[in-house]
Amino acid sequence: MAIKPPFTDVDIPTADQGFYEGHSIPIATISKAIMVGIVLWALIWPLAAGAQLASVKWTLLEGFNRFYVLAAGFFAFFLFIIALLPQTGKRVLGDEGEKPEFSTFSWFAMMFGAGLGVGLMVFATAEPLGLWGSNPETVRGNVEGNTLEGLQAGYRYTFLHYGFHAWAIYVATGLSLCYYAYTRGMPLTIRTALTPLFGRFINSPFGHVVDVIGVVATILGVSVTIGFGVSQFVDGVYAITGMEWMMNMTGDAPAPSTVGLIAGLIMIMGLSILSAVSGVGRGIKWLSNANLVMSFILIMTFVIFGSFTFAMSTYGSALVDYIFNFLNLSFGAHGPQSLDAFAATTAVRESGLSGEDLAAVYSGATNAWGSLDGFRDSLPEEVAALPAETTAALYAAGTDGRLFGWQAGWTTFYWAWWIAFAPFVGLFLARISRGRTIREFVLGAVIAPSLVCFAWMTILGGSAIDLELSGVAEGTIIGASDTAKLFVTLGHMIDGGLLTGITIMSVVLILTFLVTSADSGILVMNTIMSGGQEETGIKHRIIWGVILTSVIGVLLVAGGGGMDALSDAMIIGALPFAVIMVLMCISLGKALFNDHRRMQISAAEPAE
Repeated sequence: MAIKPPFTDVDIPTADQGFYEGHSIPIATISKAIMVGIVLWALIWPLAAGAQLASVKWTLLEGFNRFYVLAAGFFAFFLFIIALLPQTGKRVLGDEGEKPEFSTFSWFAMMFGAGLGVGLMVFATAEPLGLWGSNPETVRGNVEGNTLEGLQAGYRYTFLHYGFHAWAIYVATGLSLCYYAYTRGMPLTIRTALTPLFGRFINSPFGHVVDVIGVVATILGVSVTIGFGVSQFVDGVYAITGMEWMMNMTGDAPAPSTVGLIAGLIMIMGLSILSAVSGVGRGIKWLSNANLVMSFILIMTFVIFGSFTFAMSTYGSALVDYIFNFLNLSFGAHGPQSLDAFAATTAVRESGLSGEDLAAVYSGATNAWGSLDGFRDSLPEEVAALPAETTAALYAAGTDGRLFGWQAGWTTFYWAWWIAFAPFVGLFLARISRGRTIREFVLGAVIAPSLVCFAWMTILGGSAIDLELSGVAEGTIIGASDTAKLFVTLGHMIDGGLLTGITIMSVVLILTFLVTSADSGILVMNTIMSGGQEETGIKHRIIWGVILTSVIGVLLVAGGGGMDALSDAMIIGALPFAVIMVLMCISLGKALFNDHRRMQISAAEPAE
């Protein structure tokens, strides 16, 4: 039985002349209107914007936290299944018999470069340390945070956030894009990946909406990445120069001030825009290759002067534990615990709590960032007088609420970040993977970069944890801000001229990562708006550079100099693209199934 040929006639009209020459006017103008609207809103009402973003975020998470978590698990299992199935795994991303465009070594090297970015510079120390102190096992009360016993659980969730699921999100997008581009000759843009489900309807305004969602997600994902990177850049400059005007010195530990963040942002984004305008991009590309060398020097500093034996033993045990718990980590989703559900638990019913006392106990028991001792200290006087066994039972009654709060505030933040960043990384992976089989693409781009991320997390993070366990750091690394933890750890490992040299090199590394990330992010946005064209006009790169700078700047101000408003906007903006990604995977499954049937029918037809 014949199967209808696939729909491949994606039509994205672009302007023939004028300011928007080569761009889709609806996609470009709607995307700009949305982002300029956010900028003006946050600029005019910064405090209200920050509060409203937080409110909308938590409202969405109460309804969609499970969706985010289950979607990330679905992406990972979907990819592993199509990679391992013989019918789909051997399919070449290109013409039949086409060889890979890049050698395997170069392909892996480029993927490592994509993985060793701002996220790892900030979180290679911060993430293991943070999760060592707070994770679902500490929330349940099974282990105590910041202890040797709590190490395994901390790294289980560190590997979750930077492992197979994270790269599966990128690869799901990249594979969906390059399959149609390289096997069907279709445009390398977001709407193309939905053609098996929507056919000609993708050429309607609906297709514009899909691409706009991709642009907005990319802007917000890149914004959060740059926001964290700028904060670490300011911390590094302070560590070298001691310039206190860049820092807020009023807290327990110095943290970048709003003035310092804006100054760093303007410098970095100015360099990025200059790179796009003046052709200095070639120099930036050369310098980005040097990033691999500087990254190697940084990690070797930790290997030589850090706790390498401790790190490697942690790597092995954590990897086994991560794989053993992979299924539960993939689909263990939590929802909010309502006051009524809390009141219906045995411990609360037997306590006879009601009214204001019940509300106060509920608030403390479901606080994911608290502790049993903190819960007891916050109880109303009459409730605090109850036996210790009773207050412990009341705290345990809120475990479901604490697990939801922890997952929504930590794991779901990462899934939203990776989803928002997926058009950027996915397009990059698609461009370098022509000629690979689906099996090579999935296993190579999910497993290999994950193992590198694990190495960074255990070597850098493990050294920091060992310094705390041994008492050398005396809590100074834990007490530092996330973006300062790398520099504080280095300060405990080395000193003198070597410390100054490595710190300066790290700041340069962060700077070049940030400039190239911003430049590449702007290129991806313009690629989507031009219907998949790689070469876009300089003036549009300048405009989007200014818009990106403005979005980051006003949301940093709205967040009071912190990342909260940026992160909240990103979680909200990533949700529509998460829905599109699920549809992309369903579309890809349908396309692979039908293409396999077409090949079977073609093979069965007698030759003329």
